[in-house]
Amino acid sequence: MKCQQCEKPATFHITEIIDIDDPKSVHLCEDCFKVYRSEDDEIDESPPLSIAGALAQQMKVAQSAEELAKLDQTTCPTCGITFYEFRQVGRLGCPHDYVVFQAEMEPLIVNIHGAVAHTGKSPKRSGLSSDLQAELIRLRREMTDAVEQEDYERASQLRDEILRIESGQS
Repeated sequence: MKCQQCEKPATFHITEIIDIDDPKSVHLCEDCFKVYRSEDDEIDESPPLSIAGALAQQMKVAQSAEELAKLDQTTCPTCGITFYEFRQVGRLGCPHDYVVFQAEMEPLIVNIHGAVAHTGKSPKRSGLSSDLQAELIRLRREMTDAVEQEDYERASQLRDEILRIESGQS
């Protein structure tokens, strides 16, 4: 990502929360960040909020914390990853996660890539569609669960299904 002030690569990514409903993101290189910090230090602090305003802002923060806690419990039915795990690790478990966490990920993807539509190349040798890949991930997870539960008959059925999909038979 490039600096918003010049064309150098941005190394500082700042989110300013002046209004809780309208956070602003700033992406700066090291030189522009130093200027930004010096300007920020010169600005006098704004007058303190009234008690009612501070309480209203705190309630908004608490409400958003509750919403985030609920969101963290959201789980992908295909691979089993939770949104909390995604936030901690920064990686998704399968292609289906983009559908499950779509509303939360779109602003992040737009912020990083500038768009939500893929415009690059796709591998030519990729034999399986993303739907089949997601199906294989789900089947492998089910097979692992069946083995853990010692349901070997179900595990062998799932293994045969996986092999059938991988060999290209319908």
